[in-house]
Amino acid sequence: MIKLKALSALIAGILISLPTQALAQAPELWGLNLQKAASPLAERIHDFHDMLLWIIIAIAVFVLVLLIWVIIRYNHKANPEPKQFTHNVLLEVVWTLVPIVILIIIAIPSFQVLYYNDRTENPEMTLKIVGYQWYWNYEYPDYGDIAFDSYMVADEDIKDDQVRLLSTDTQVVLPVDTDIQLLISAGDVLHSWTIPAFGVKMDAIPGRWNEAWVRINEPGIYYGQCSELCGKDHAYMPIEIKAVTKEEFKSWAIENGATEEDFKVVELNEKVEELKEEVKELEQAQ
Repeated sequence: MIKLKALSALIAGILISLPTQALAQAPELWGLNLQKAASPLAERIHDFHDMLLWIIIAIAVFVLVLLIWVIIRYNHKANPEPKQFTHNVLLEVVWTLVPIVILIIIAIPSFQVLYYNDRTENPEMTLKIVGYQWYWNYEYPDYGDIAFDSYMVADEDIKDDQVRLLSTDTQVVLPVDTDIQLLISAGDVLHSWTIPAFGVKMDAIPGRWNEAWVRINEPGIYYGQCSELCGKDHAYMPIEIKAVTKEEFKSWAIENGATEEDFKVVELNEKVEELKEEVKELEQAQ
């Protein structure tokens, strides 16, 4: 018994000492449940998931208790002469109405989450994403000619601070606390741009721009992968997002080709949108 406890302690120590991510932005060793939410979209999805989990648990417990009760109360020994009947009106009404009520309870927040996650009306910036076999191309149309391809880092080139099969040679840098419009397409076959911590999963379809959006809560490195079976190297098409402060993003963008004028134009567009919203509110008030 002592040797078994010592072995268990040794295994636990080894698992704890293995490298893990500073943030819950990537799959964790022996991890359970969803990754930590890093955007308002993911937070709402997690809340909806938790609500469904309790409903499922309640239904499962009810069915289990009902089965146990039926087995004990209506087995051959306890009930040698079963009653003869064909239906029960009250029971049939109840088992019809209760599932309807449960579906309505699920449907209302479901539609709210779908509507909220669909798009943002006044994005502060846009990121264009195109999937190829087997890498991603990114463009920042609001900031000059910033564009690049992002490939997975090969095993022989991996560094200590990188994650195997998830790190890329060029990170996508995005600012936090910013409503970012995502325009997603593909140049060859179907792909799917997915970041679990953001609550974003959107198909990339050749010849079509699909729209999503994200607002990142805090700086950090966030990982995702292509979630569509797009060919033999499907498993080697990761996504790496580096979220930084707005000041750091501005410095990065200028270093990579953007200008001060680009940021001024973006700020003016934001002010125009704010004025439009104020005008709408005034018109509605009148």
